[in-house]
Amino acid sequence: MWAELLPVGRSSASGGYRRYAWTGADTDCRTWFREQAQARGLAYETDRNGNQWAWLGDPAAGNAVVTGSHLDSVPDGGAFDGPLGVVSAFAALDELRGRGTRFTRPLGIVNFGDEEGARFGLACVGSRLTSGALTAGQAHRLTDADGITLPQAMEAAGHDPDTLGPDPERLARIGAFVELHVEQGRALDLSGDRIGIASAIWPHGRWRFDFRGEANHAGTTRLTDRHDPMLPYAEAVLAARREAELAGAVATFGKVAVEPNGVNAVPSLVRGWLDSRAADQEGLDAVVAGVEKAAREYAAAHGVDLGVECESFTPVVDFDHALRDELARILGKEADLRVPVLGTGAGHDAGILSGRVPTAMLFVRNPTGVSHSPAEHAAEDDCAAGVHALADVLEGLART
Repeated sequence: MWAELLPVGRSSASGGYRRYAWTGADTDCRTWFREQAQARGLAYETDRNGNQWAWLGDPAAGNAVVTGSHLDSVPDGGAFDGPLGVVSAFAALDELRGRGTRFTRPLGIVNFGDEEGARFGLACVGSRLTSGALTAGQAHRLTDADGITLPQAMEAAGHDPDTLGPDPERLARIGAFVELHVEQGRALDLSGDRIGIASAIWPHGRWRFDFRGEANHAGTTRLTDRHDPMLPYAEAVLAARREAELAGAVATFGKVAVEPNGVNAVPSLVRGWLDSRAADQEGLDAVVAGVEKAAREYAAAHGVDLGVECESFTPVVDFDHALRDELARILGKEADLRVPVLGTGAGHDAGILSGRVPTAMLFVRNPTGVSHSPAEHAAEDDCAAGVHALADVLEGLART
């Protein structure tokens, strides 16, 4: 399965993946998922929001145990973020069938659409729509860099956008959702453990900073006559690093758009996106407020206007304690498997669903700690350990 999926959406230039929502690469990933489901005799369906589901047993019976993740990527992302959870879900089912496991609860595997938000700027679109965290009206207003709306992209890919919206009936089927994911950090590598259990997801969000100045000639305009928005933007980038260090958090300006974007022109607009995450809400608020304060002061000094808009926000997610403890109990039966519990600053579909259904996460060791990059990696034996751990968890839950 892993070998079949590896070439899909891979850039020959960077070696990274460009599996953006509702593109040709996304369609190929969806085809792969459908074929995996059908090859195992699972009932396959695509829901109203474009998420894919494969079922063993009757999902209408309710109290189902569901696992899975996503198949899309960030620009030039790695092979493991998302796909490892989906591939491991099918592999875990194969393992359980090899054991002759009999289930008393339905088992589901899911591929959530547009988790990374690389194309339309909002993460976890599929799970947000399903849970009601994103309305159909808000989804219809999402556009990509070329001005194509989400409904237009979905329709071009063969999905009816008029069906978008909350899906409480589908959520009511789920008794527990467990997402396996490559760790996006080095906690497991440093502790020497192959598998970890998530305790919580840090609060996090994305803020757009619009610095509006005055376009002018780079060669003839005196420095004192300029209203250059690039200067306060640069200060905001530096302030993000300073404020994050003070709060023990993280903050990144990783995306920027410039108009008119000419080498010999003073910009009229610099638009930068801030991504910030912290262990608690107080720390996150302090970082964002500090960055905005510094940016506004510098903008005012250079005659530049600044607008700040929060484009997305996810509060702290404390995973279901009972389900988390049950995972620890199930995996703790293995005498040689120590399973640490750790937090994460990365957002996931499991975090979005946590307000509606009991959710939990398993992490697989990442020896470099690198993520959202072609250098992202997990060793084959660690991935196999993840499959066995997920199989044990699914068996323990679906027979309960």
